[in-house]
Amino acid sequence: MAFAKPFPLAQVAQKSQQPTFGPDLAVRLICPECRDPNPNIVEEFGSGDLVCGSCGLVLGDRIVDTRSEWRTFANDEGDDPSRVGAASDPLLEGMEQLDTVISFRDGGSGIARELQRAASRSQNSRSERNLLTAFRDIGSWCDQFSLPKTISDIAKQLYKRSDEEKLLRGKPLEAVIAACIFIACRQAHVPRTFREICNLTHVSKKTLGQCYKALEQAFNLAPGASAHSANAASTSGPENLLVRYCNHLDLPPNVQSICGDIIVAARKLGIADGRSPVSIAGGAIFFTCLLLGKPKPARDISAVAGVSEGTIRLVYKLYLEEKEQLVKKELIDEGKADLSRIVFDPVTK
Repeated sequence: MAFAKPFPLAQVAQKSQQPTFGPDLAVRLICPECRDPNPNIVEEFGSGDLVCGSCGLVLGDRIVDTRSEWRTFANDEGDDPSRVGAASDPLLEGMEQLDTVISFRDGGSGIARELQRAASRSQNSRSERNLLTAFRDIGSWCDQFSLPKTISDIAKQLYKRSDEEKLLRGKPLEAVIAACIFIACRQAHVPRTFREICNLTHVSKKTLGQCYKALEQAFNLAPGASAHSANAASTSGPENLLVRYCNHLDLPPNVQSICGDIIVAARKLGIADGRSPVSIAGGAIFFTCLLLGKPKPARDISAVAGVSEGTIRLVYKLYLEEKEQLVKKELIDEGKADLSRIVFDPVTK
């Protein structure tokens, strides 16, 4: 019967010996010019092309380089396959800028303790660790104060020189860093007052002044010592503080320009000589706001400038006595300023 042998062994063996045909899934790229069954295809990653090695025909473009990238990032020649860590700091040349921390968890085998001992022997010296700590603090404080990277680099250079020459031995680290930042601000024409630096670094004004004077004498930064230092000292004048103060008080742009002209005219006349730049800037802003009919409370100016309301009103009274000589006639003729608004005891809300 047909169903007695549903799968004849002879027929199965015969079918298995027959060759089977199917599509060739191996994709081969053959040069249309050479027609070589074994082509010499070259991947030129520099140009991103796929080129025939026999005739030079370009077979494809925009080839992605999938190889490992071992580019040398060192300044000098040689292999530097390091791909970890932040950018190297030129001020820390010759020092290890990467730290390794050994974990305490070793399953009770005691290996971690031995590794920590070995790591402590290979660590940098104490002076290098202090330098790394100071650089981190300088960068952190400059970021908190919204200072540009230029000031951070200048402050790091000053600190490194003072540390190498042992200029401030025995002084607190915070005070030395604060003095370096203050000098860097003056040299970069980004003036900051002693009070602002003290509030940022929590260093007393007396200690900051001592460190600043020592660095000033050591680096020949005293006023009049050189043209560069004289220019750096002049950048802390009151007219250079107006930009930040007016921005904090949300004043229109014309107030800053007119206030700067009044400060320059007062300096030529010798008005308010001997006063601090912060006091002169605060009093000039108070005077200019009343002159333009946009009074600003002395309380708000005091909070921004960091001086008392009485000091601001005292500078204002000194300007009041010479108001005709301080204000330009063009402003009065154009109606932008009115001297009648300037009274002896103004009351602003």
